[in-house]
Amino acid sequence: MTDLSYEQARAELATVVEKLESGGTTLEESLALWERGEELAVICQRWLDNARARLTADRG
Repeated sequence: MTDLSYEQARAELATVVEKLESGGTTLEESLALWERGEELAVICQRWLDNARARLTADRG
């Protein structure tokens, strides 16, 4: 995994989704985009989970 910020990962994920929705890619390209999208979704979820944990820790 790369060291992307949440905003970078989310923006790239949005681009991946746009490409998949627009079509015009080969099956191989679509699979690669899907896999990258999965990686980016994991990165975003980690950022959100860490933020939630920090907020919970700050409360008490």
